Amino acid sequence: MHHYQCLASDYAVFLSGWCVIGKAIFSYLVTRGKNRRNALIWGTSGLGEQLACTIEQSPWLGLDLVAHLRDEEVDCLPGNVSERAAKDVSQVERIVCQAQRGEFDILYIALPTTARSKINGIIERLSDSTVSVYVVPDYFTTSLSQSRCSSLEGIPLVSIYDTPFWGVDGWVKRAEDLILASLILLVVAVPMLIIATAVKFTSPGPVLFRQRRYGIYGREISVRKFRTMHVCEDGEEVPQAGKNDSRVTRLGAFLRRTSLDELPQFINVLLGHMSIVGPRPHAVAHNELYRKKIKGYMLRHKVRPGITGWAQINGWRGETDSLYKMEKRVEHDLWYIRNWSLWLDLKIVFLSLLRGFTGKAVY
Repeated sequence: MHHYQCLASDYAVFLSGWCVIGKAIFSYLVTRGKNRRNALIWGTSGLGEQLACTIEQSPWLGLDLVAHLRDEEVDCLPGNVSERAAKDVSQVERIVCQAQRGEFDILYIALPTTARSKINGIIERLSDSTVSVYVVPDYFTTSLSQSRCSSLEGIPLVSIYDTPFWGVDGWVKRAEDLILASLILLVVAVPMLIIATAVKFTSPGPVLFRQRRYGIYGREISVRKFRTMHVCEDGEEVPQAGKNDSRVTRLGAFLRRTSLDELPQFINVLLGHMSIVGPRPHAVAHNELYRKKIKGYMLRHKVRPGITGWAQINGWRGETDSLYKMEKRVEHDLWYIRNWSLWLDLKIVFLSLLRGFTGKAVY
């Protein structure tokens, strides 16, 4: 135990050193057009103009301003109330459509406190997207569970939806994935070969099963697993495996119970599709189902999906045969995104190894 703790400590010190180097490299790259994100500002003349000037005069922030949408109603311009309401609705729809088309990565809302209902409305609409949302507070306060305070060149911001893996932290996370995945694949190479041979000769069908799932920013990825069933289902409806499921092979039941079927996903990590630690990816059919039932479900996709995660080590793993179980899994996933740190990742990896990847609801 002490040996593993020492290794974890040395590993963390190594990655922390990379933070210092990474900051210098990041600043160099963003000023040369790399690692940049598109930003859209929605707000009144005062707050919005100040933020727009800051972005345009600070190329090292890595932001490109694609548009600044002024809000006529909160600027108190004259006009018919119904006409202003219609403009307001069309403006919100325009922002939502642009977000769904991926035309911008960050939305900065620079509206006064009198527009609180409007702010809450757009935030709720964008919870079904992967756009990062910041509010420039005009002494604006809210009890939104996803919010945290930050700043942009001295301008205070309230971060509503954001990813912790932008800039240097993203590089640290990626370095962690590459190092751990490479070491693990070296250790499990022989067991994977044995499992592949066993799958091939115990039931007809391919050794690996590939399933479409949502990755970071809601983009589809192909996740690799050892085949554990007689069928390879990846359609619009994908029934989850349950207890005594007739589709599961005898060898597959053992592989699923011990999570050995997920070993090929370390290849997904090396390819950049997944991370060692993060929200578990679900089948596309399940995503489309639950995003309509659970508020903020798509926010899980602001980070790369993981092989293990905060939800899994806290018991929310396996079959989700009720909406409550999926809600708890999403709750833990969003907590992880809000509270990410290198030490939290190492803790999750350590507890996953200590407790194993098995669970009562894993079939």
